[in-house]
Amino acid sequence: MATELARAARPILDRLVAFPTVSRDSNLALIDWVEGYLAGFGVTSHRVPNADGTKASLYASVGPEVAGGIVLSGHTDVVPVDGQAWTSDPWTVTERNGRLYGRGTCDMKGFDALALAAVPLALRSGLKRPLQIALSYDEEVGCEGCVGMVVEMAAHLPRAAAVIVGEPSRMKVVTGHKGGAGYHVHVKGFEVHSSLMHRGVSAIMEAARLIGWANDRNAENAARAPGPLAQAFDPPWTTVHVGQIAGGTAHNITAADCRLGLDFRVVPGESVADWLAAFEAEAARLQAAMQAVRPEAGITLRRFFTVPPLVPEAEGAAEALARRLTGDNAPHVVSYGTEAGHFQKNGYSCVVCGPGDIAQAHQPDEYIDVSEFEAGAAFLENLVAELCR
Repeated sequence: MATELARAARPILDRLVAFPTVSRDSNLALIDWVEGYLAGFGVTSHRVPNADGTKASLYASVGPEVAGGIVLSGHTDVVPVDGQAWTSDPWTVTERNGRLYGRGTCDMKGFDALALAAVPLALRSGLKRPLQIALSYDEEVGCEGCVGMVVEMAAHLPRAAAVIVGEPSRMKVVTGHKGGAGYHVHVKGFEVHSSLMHRGVSAIMEAARLIGWANDRNAENAARAPGPLAQAFDPPWTTVHVGQIAGGTAHNITAADCRLGLDFRVVPGESVADWLAAFEAEAARLQAAMQAVRPEAGITLRRFFTVPPLVPEAEGAAEALARRLTGDNAPHVVSYGTEAGHFQKNGYSCVVCGPGDIAQAHQPDEYIDVSEFEAGAAFLENLVAELCR
């Protein structure tokens, strides 16, 4: 049986999915709609725009202006549908066989819709502590869109006791995740005929040295005994990954350019900054050797995301709350990153807990089970009741 909040959230989900907020595009139409929705209940919201004003995060506080509230955190962007074989319109929620299909239904407009539906419920329930809403942009491309919003919330809102980041976890309470960072790498070589390769610099072959460095670190990390914070992860070590590479002109010319993307997934207990420093030092070492052959050669690193880890908290308020409301007492950690790391870095107690299965995220025919949507609604109804005590 659908709860009152689930019924209220369903048309909101339809509206949110209808906005094609792929990370490469603007999310302002969705933010406009949310701003108007909240204003309809007398709730003032605050935007935090990106540098060029094409995107924005939004936050709001419902209820008394006192400390000890709860933040419901979600992102508004989704991944592309290009090249995926969908059997229904990805921008229209389609219900069939107990599932709600559509891009973002699982990751994570389902939770966003439930959080927004909780606002009128909270207003008429007599809150003693506030319910705070936080909706970000660009989570899917590095979690950078939430950074300014989190800083503003910490500075301008009464400090919340807990943050619930509603990424799909099947309503399990996730208390830890890996940190991460990524680089766009441009290796600039010097072209000569390959028969005289000693007089030039092959950008591809030098890029291969960076990939070899990544492979060596992966082998070393896998061979070490995991630390106490790492051992629950799969895999229980920091990974370095190259997912794309392109470069070169012809088979008989040393490559003038090579571009690749490299990223780290760092276990709690290890420093993201230390790993970045190690990689940058290796790139500097290789660049010096390249420039000894041709001064024009070099390596340019452009960092495009940094996600702090979510570290399990000793007696954390968010964990205690989420376990009390869900009844889930098992340990859970994940290897992907979320915005919880940024909230925790700014002094908030955080967990990840939301409806849906992460295995459905980013897939063609992405869906959330109706039962999961309803479980999320029941969770938020209990959370509102908690704020009224």
